[in-house]
Amino acid sequence: MYTLPKIERFNQDVLSKYHIYNSVFITLPFDSIDNTGVLLPIFTDVCDSGFKRLETPKEIVDFFSKKYMHSTSEKDKINLMFHFIQYIERQIVLFDAIEDAAFPIVNNMEGRGSLRDIKEKSDARDNKEELIEFLESFNVRTVLTAHPTQFYPGAVLGIINDLTEAIRKNDLQDIKQLLAQLGKTPFIQNEKPNPYDEAVSLIWYLENVFYNTSGEMVHYLQKNIFKGNSIQNPLIKLGFWPGGDRDGNPFVTTEITLKVAERLRTSILKCYYIEIRSLKRKLTFSGVDVLVAELEQKLYRSVFYSRGEIYITLEEFKTQLNKIKTIIIEQHQSLYLDKIDALLIRLNLFGFHFATLDIRQNSKIHDAVFNDIVTYHLKSGSDVFPANYFNLSEEEKFAVLSNAKGDLDLNDFDNEMTKSTLGSIQAIKTIQEKNGEFGANRYIISNNESALNVMETFALFRLSNWENATVDIIPLFESVDDLHNAHVIMEKLYTNPEYAKHLENRNNKQTIMLGFSDGTKDGGYLMANWSIYKAKESLTAISRKYGINAIFFDGRGGPPARGGGKTHKFYASLGPNIENNEIQITIQGQTISSNFGTLDSCRYNLENLLSAGVANQVFNKGQNELSANEKEILNQLADLGYNKYLSFKNHPKFIPYLEQMSTLKYYAKTNIGSRPSKRSKSETLDFADLRAIPFVGSWSQLKQNVPGFFGVGSALRHFEDTDQWDKVQSLYDESLFFKTLLENSMMSLAKSFFPLTAYMSKDPEFGAFWQIIYDEFLETKRLLLKIAGHTELMENYPDGKASIQIRERIVLPLLTIQQYALLRINELNKEKNPDLELVKVYEKIVTRSLFGNTNASRNSA
Repeated sequence: MYTLPKIERFNQDVLSKYHIYNSVFITLPFDSIDNTGVLLPIFTDVCDSGFKRLETPKEIVDFFSKKYMHSTSEKDKINLMFHFIQYIERQIVLFDAIEDAAFPIVNNMEGRGSLRDIKEKSDARDNKEELIEFLESFNVRTVLTAHPTQFYPGAVLGIINDLTEAIRKNDLQDIKQLLAQLGKTPFIQNEKPNPYDEAVSLIWYLENVFYNTSGEMVHYLQKNIFKGNSIQNPLIKLGFWPGGDRDGNPFVTTEITLKVAERLRTSILKCYYIEIRSLKRKLTFSGVDVLVAELEQKLYRSVFYSRGEIYITLEEFKTQLNKIKTIIIEQHQSLYLDKIDALLIRLNLFGFHFATLDIRQNSKIHDAVFNDIVTYHLKSGSDVFPANYFNLSEEEKFAVLSNAKGDLDLNDFDNEMTKSTLGSIQAIKTIQEKNGEFGANRYIISNNESALNVMETFALFRLSNWENATVDIIPLFESVDDLHNAHVIMEKLYTNPEYAKHLENRNNKQTIMLGFSDGTKDGGYLMANWSIYKAKESLTAISRKYGINAIFFDGRGGPPARGGGKTHKFYASLGPNIENNEIQITIQGQTISSNFGTLDSCRYNLENLLSAGVANQVFNKGQNELSANEKEILNQLADLGYNKYLSFKNHPKFIPYLEQMSTLKYYAKTNIGSRPSKRSKSETLDFADLRAIPFVGSWSQLKQNVPGFFGVGSALRHFEDTDQWDKVQSLYDESLFFKTLLENSMMSLAKSFFPLTAYMSKDPEFGAFWQIIYDEFLETKRLLLKIAGHTELMENYPDGKASIQIRERIVLPLLTIQQYALLRINELNKEKNPDLELVKVYEKIVTRSLFGNTNASRNSA
């Protein structure tokens, strides 16, 4: 049967259904909703036509209220705006659910990038042995983080899940009930969640999505590529940050860390228990039934009556299952063998840990903690550190740290940060004892600027009486300068005898984390991405020189400005000079729910990541290598973009613009995450302390998306102005890396809407600054369309473009309301005696509209 093109499938199964079910929503028997449902489409049209006429948000709202409202009082206007916000929030949920339900129809689940595609390509090329060898050592690690970019409370996420299922079944009665439930369910959390709350929310995805999807993927490979032979390599690994990420989060304590680890263990045991109960109904044969019942009983006690006690070890579990498997094969014609294999695969993937709980702390905190520890030793008369330690050179400190050992007691310290840092090391030990080594065996140092940062952390373990710590110490390089120096830093570590010995104990593997978000904030889009690419090449070369297998862990966010977008294409584009035996990425906020929130989307995206590794290392091995000329062009582009971005960032109005004209300060007022919006507690805004999420998110709320494109247009224009356009055109045509880089920038442009803030061009203080941004936007758009040979942005992704357009249409009133509120706040604050209560009301409007805008974009922060 003829399959409709992707855009037609989208129009049929997403767009049409949205219009149908949205009309059902309007008929719901809520007075406020009913009235809102009638007025909102009119307001949307007024916004649309108003912006086309270059009217300001204030003019648009005032025109609408005069023409369509019975009363134009400020109170009635505010009431209607709140009703609009509530209604639009629910429209976004409806659209999310419809898109999730249509995911397997719109996307070809068996097409390019799928496991089936891998198998068929391998069959056609007759290189199955090479593929098997690769799959026996390759890993995809998705690390769920608690970064606050998800604004849906748990109850709403539950409704989305149920609504998706009802839409998939076309169950109109159920859909109407769920929409009614949605209309009555609050979207706002009254209190900030604590790190444990965040962990519980994300563990839902582990239990309900990743558990099944990961197991089924490996099972498919085992049956179809490994011909039934067991895959010992855990192809898919899960990581977890809530409860372990201490960087700038004072609410993550040792107690929370241990509590989250226990919840992870209980959750995976519960998954096993449910599966064993299902097996028990099938394995009713003599000699097997008793063994299964014994497993069920031990798991039940471990989950429901444990109080931290486990009544079965992982090895016992595996041994018993393999015993059952043998009896089934030998005596019962292999009945339900598939089910046993499926459970054995999950045991191999998840053990008793489910996901590895990463510990992360900032190097600046470590410096302070280490100073405290050295001072303590010096005062106590210990000879671990020489009296002049603080005056030693880095090389001399290295020598001291290499031999530092001890048995520190956290109770000997008064400083809370010192206590909690030492406590986190003890927590890793405890977690490994209960959940196994993979429960917690990674310590990440964010803002890593030197080899000394790593050696101090290394010494902390030895000073805590853990000489051969079963822990990987992972430096996170974030700024442009740190990325440039990363290979020099790692060589200092590789040539240190004690650290080299540590790596030998860790199978000569060194995980290195690279941060897209702060790199973009620091150096702009082109420089950040190219710096990371070059850092990976330099780090690969230096690691290979010393016989170390470098593993790159990418700190990616949702939008292109934070390393998101078409992520799998980046991994497929890496050349042979970049180690790619593992793909490790952070998944956060809306990216979790939008890309991995359902069984279908999770399978599709995990398979694409796995396929990217296979393409790079097996099918296209040796390809995608950039030539010296191509690298020189990229160097020039990055430098040109960096200089343009740097002059922009250093503009005297840069910080004031973000503070006064954007929603930056409102991120701190939202109850969406346990982390503060900046690392320091100072009242003034220090750019270095500003977190990437509110930074990128604030530009997104303005619909300007600066971090995803600024400097790209200027860099490309240089080649056009100097008659060298053919060089960048050839690079775009030949390099998948460069093409993906520019395509993701196009997505940032497609989500921009400058008419929303065009009024700022006339602002006496910020008009010229706004014009700088708009000019770069226009130039970038013009040249990206030219290089792609397109007439419209995202022309080659019609379904993605259509999805963005619908979402932008839904939130257009929300954006207008937010800008109107910001304008009113500025007006009120300029009055001689400002009405502070009214200011608070408008601030609440800004915050509430911030939620909906972020949720609608799905990858805006």
